[in-house]
Amino acid sequence: MPEAQRRLEGKVAIVTGAGTKSTEVGVGQTTAILFARQGAKVLLVDLDRQHAEKTQAIIQAEGGDASIFQADVSNADNCRAMVEATAERYGGLHILANNVGIHGPGSVLDVKEEVWQRTLDVNLKSMMLTSRYAIPRMIEAGGGAIINIASVDALRAGTWYNIAYAVSKGGVITLTTHMAVQHGRDNIRVNCIAPGMIYSSMVQDRVTPELRERRRQAAPLGTEGTPWDIAWAAVFLASDEARWITGVTLPVDGGLLAATPIMMLSRMEDR
Repeated sequence: MPEAQRRLEGKVAIVTGAGTKSTEVGVGQTTAILFARQGAKVLLVDLDRQHAEKTQAIIQAEGGDASIFQADVSNADNCRAMVEATAERYGGLHILANNVGIHGPGSVLDVKEEVWQRTLDVNLKSMMLTSRYAIPRMIEAGGGAIINIASVDALRAGTWYNIAYAVSKGGVITLTTHMAVQHGRDNIRVNCIAPGMIYSSMVQDRVTPELRERRRQAAPLGTEGTPWDIAWAAVFLASDEARWITGVTLPVDGGLLAATPIMMLSRMEDR
């Protein structure tokens, strides 16, 4: 059989939050690696250059093409420069994967105002700003795909009191829907992934072994999700295989949102 063509061959992609600060991989990192493996040239965007260098080293060791751009994506000037750098280095832009996210702990009774504002700036405003500058370049290229990372916390209360995070991710879903409609005739598809309770660099320092096991058991599949599961969904949504899909929120959660707590409680007690 002939060798299968790589699904993103000839594409140029930006992946924000493409680095990792720990020994565990993150969603941005795995997304960038898979994009490169599928043939895309990738701009690795991260606030910390050293975090992005870990991802770049993996991609380059595999023969992929990736370069780094250090940026705070909650800053408009940084986002404009990021897109300009992509065009200068690679000649265009076809894919934007918005993966940046930080925690926003607390309930409405005790969340600090500065935490609330910073969380919305990083998790939500950043996706608006990156898209603002990316979309014109995608139009020049004949179209493109934007993948925004939300969370099941945007749809259901999650593991922690994390109100600013949950609200920001709910905004990501709304942003996705509206951009999909407003830019569909520009041949730009905009979709959203809602990861479930995956184990990643983002939660590594916050999840005890006991809680990690409970999170695994909470979903119908009873298996632990990883950033690679989210990244493969991003590959699909970025590829031409998803040419007729836009405006959707895709849960990648082991079935978590499909089950009631009572159903899963009985299954967890049986173990």
